[in-house]
Amino acid sequence: MLIYAALSSHGYGHASRTASVLTELASLRPDWRLVVSSGLPASFLNLALGKVVHEQRRCQWDVGVVQADALGCDGPATLQALEALDRALPARLDQEAAWIRAQAEPALILADVPPAAALLARRLGLPLVWLASFGWDSIYAPMGGPFLERAEACRALYAQGDLLLHCPLSLPMPWGVPSLSIGITSAKPRFDPAALAAQLRLPRDRQRCVLVSFGGLGKAYDPTLLRRWQNHLILGPDRALDGEPNGRSLPDGLRPLDLMPLCSRLITKAGYSSFCEAFSQGLGIHLVQRHGFAEAPVLEADLRRHGQHRMLSAEGFERGDWELDQPLLPPRDAPLPLDGAPVAAKALLELAEARLALPINGGAGV
Repeated sequence: MLIYAALSSHGYGHASRTASVLTELASLRPDWRLVVSSGLPASFLNLALGKVVHEQRRCQWDVGVVQADALGCDGPATLQALEALDRALPARLDQEAAWIRAQAEPALILADVPPAAALLARRLGLPLVWLASFGWDSIYAPMGGPFLERAEACRALYAQGDLLLHCPLSLPMPWGVPSLSIGITSAKPRFDPAALAAQLRLPRDRQRCVLVSFGGLGKAYDPTLLRRWQNHLILGPDRALDGEPNGRSLPDGLRPLDLMPLCSRLITKAGYSSFCEAFSQGLGIHLVQRHGFAEAPVLEADLRRHGQHRMLSAEGFERGDWELDQPLLPPRDAPLPLDGAPVAAKALLELAEARLALPINGGAGV
């Protein structure tokens, strides 16, 4: 069985989520072929999947929203990128459809969450599973103007799926396809916490260690702001942190998730995978508020409901007003279930095996 995962090229969160599910699926069916198709860097995909055996197809399926950094969105640049994608997609679809046919084995398409995956699945007659907390329809519609037509086109493609693995922390996804609600999707840390703490010379008190991470695009900030927080040790992907006595940058080959067992708080933007990882490791979240992206207020509301938190303005973050000396605010509701990745993997397994049981002319082959 070939599992062809078509991943969004918008940031790293979609790939992180899908990697957690593919990792679980590989443990259930190590004999299945896992193919990751995305425009994201191979280095990141290899880091996200770790030791999971997989193949990569370099292929950009969507645009999402063009961003200058982790907090800003550029509408005009997004429209230009979407127009370029429209021109490139026909040849891309021809190429990938031909490649999948040439494998001559049963296949399933898992998409997180580029609408064009529906065009590929329809051309090949393959089952299509969405793994999503939102679709681009719900992002484009509030942007108005020419994005309204884009939203309608996305929604029509999403309606062609066979199953929606409905993640928490989600926007509405009224696509009219069968849906399975799942819990938090997060990978697991891969390294021994004690060995990492010794390598990075971290204090024994986890409460003093704070992770600052804004996802793949990152966000620039002045590392001298760490001097305001001498009682804390600040970790993050920014190499400039190494210039401060209480700063540590992530060593190569480590994800922010790998350091979360050693930290008490995460300073970040609103991002699905960052929230899932922090929830899974019991971190409080200091949320730098973001405007102009429809997912952000939904995630902010869900953080207040389900996670320990504090809210920071973008201006406050840039001034160094990180509120690390303030208590975390408790959530209003119960924690979310943490079993999203294994539940999603089991659902994929069951759907794929059901298709394998069909006669060839019933859709099991390509």
